[in-house]
Amino acid sequence: MNLRVLVVDDEPLARERLSHLVEELPAVELAGVAASGEEALLLAGRLRPEVVLLDIRMPGMDGLEAARHLARMPEPPAVIFTTAYDQHALAAFDAQAAGYLLKPVRQEKLAEALERARRPTRAQLARIAEGTGGPRTRIAVRARDELRLIPVEDIRCFIAEQKYTTLRHRGGDELIEEPLKALEEEFAGRFVRIHRNALVAIAHVEGLERDAEGHHQVRLQDGTTLPVSRRLATEVAKTLSARPSPART
Repeated sequence: MNLRVLVVDDEPLARERLSHLVEELPAVELAGVAASGEEALLLAGRLRPEVVLLDIRMPGMDGLEAARHLARMPEPPAVIFTTAYDQHALAAFDAQAAGYLLKPVRQEKLAEALERARRPTRAQLARIAEGTGGPRTRIAVRARDELRLIPVEDIRCFIAEQKYTTLRHRGGDELIEEPLKALEEEFAGRFVRIHRNALVAIAHVEGLERDAEGHHQVRLQDGTTLPVSRRLATEVAKTLSARPSPART
């Protein structure tokens, strides 16, 4: 069975050259090409490649952020970075890749890297998901064949509901398949847990208050209220009191 490969590079000549190298290899199939990190995520969801050859330095969403999104797919592909960085610079990205190819890419090196990447280990996928570039700035949401990137700053809260998590943002609600615990760890300092099934964005909280029955709740800047568990009320109050006064949006 052929190994399906997606090529991602914002430079047309580099994209074309790498695509030709892939097509010339036995038991390897060029699944598609993308010119940006955003397009790579969309095509990866549609084409389901087993390997993504991913340029690091691209405008908009760079290869590092795209790799973190790819690692969270239900069936994540192996990621091989293609880059002009020298070996010393590559050490900074060592935790994120199943492999590296220095530009200009040589066919024998490409063949070796693809063979190694056929079956990424769980440890490799975990390192890619964690990344070295800090938390994501956007969350990828898929709806049919459409990919939407929601800025984290626009997200008001995450609500866990059975196997899915509802992401509530300025434009509405979206469903994602990411556990609340992982989101809490990734965005520590920006979101606070208020209930076993809810995280709220600290910047979007208007205040902590009690409802008519005396139960704690947070009021968001859009007027929405969400219950705060008794167990977490003290910690939530402490977190909110330590923040700068929020600006209305």
